[in-house]
Amino acid sequence: MARILVTGAAGFIGAAVAQALLARGDTVLGIDNLNSYYDVRLKQARLARLQGDARFEFRVLDIADRPAMDGLALSGPFDGVVHLAAQAGVRYSVTHPAAYLDSNLLGFGHVLELARRCAVKHLVFASSSSVYGANARLPFSEHDNVDHPVSLYAATKKANELMAHSYAWVHRLPCTGLRFFTVYGPWGRPDMSPFLFMRAILAGEPIKVFNQGDMERDFTYIDDVVQGVVRVLDRPAEEGPASALDSPATSSAPWRIYNIGNSDPVRLLDYIKVYEKVLGKKAVLKMEPLQPGDVLATAADVRDLEQATGFRPTTPIESGVQRFADWYRDFYR
Repeated sequence: MARILVTGAAGFIGAAVAQALLARGDTVLGIDNLNSYYDVRLKQARLARLQGDARFEFRVLDIADRPAMDGLALSGPFDGVVHLAAQAGVRYSVTHPAAYLDSNLLGFGHVLELARRCAVKHLVFASSSSVYGANARLPFSEHDNVDHPVSLYAATKKANELMAHSYAWVHRLPCTGLRFFTVYGPWGRPDMSPFLFMRAILAGEPIKVFNQGDMERDFTYIDDVVQGVVRVLDRPAEEGPASALDSPATSSAPWRIYNIGNSDPVRLLDYIKVYEKVLGKKAVLKMEPLQPGDVLATAADVRDLEQATGFRPTTPIESGVQRFADWYRDFYR
């Protein structure tokens, strides 16, 4: 049994990961600042599912608050840290950059310091497929250069990968970054397209279809993401040979980067058709231009993840959307 710190424990992925860790017998300390970026009631409902377990402790805490993070470090030790707290959203970063500087840069620095001080066995942290930015070659590989982000959000996630590498190099702190590809499913985030499409179709309201629908996304079901996170957590990054420095995804320090995606990108208009079939209702489409910070297509190369953990996401979009729809109708009555 391990004691794991999960940041962002009231979030979509954070709550699901905490639940999986508890289910296998771990003790979990979860933290979250419960900000109002989206409906706090949904965050509280996620937490309510966890708080019935005696091995779960929750604290309202902002990772950008240095004294609070210093105090948290003193409450260790922790065997591992799963860092999922962040200011999310590509488009929001265009209009609210300060939130990303505070949480994703300053806050991540505090998480690294906590992990160092507590001598954790493994720090697993959330990166994003957004780091691939202007890359045009598909599928996206961790071994490709990602020096051309097209949003501040993406830039902060790339910065997190570099910051973690410096701690892995100097302090030999095992760190693994996970680039998530459009995660969806029950208990999801209301600001993301799955939620927005579900709500709009059921209400008979128009869906904003950006770039006239000429986009593709690698949608990844939440259960697949959780399994990937837990499997990676159990396999701390190890020091590699000097030749590992030849790739942006590996290092001679105990640091690694993996994609977690379904490896089966879906065209946006085909994705909407899945919702129409599941809900038995036609969508009203409102065509819009490409938004600042958006990319045309994402697709994950997950061969490295599969080689390291024996796992790759497999949930088909049709069954994933059906499960999401069942949850949505039950939760919102």
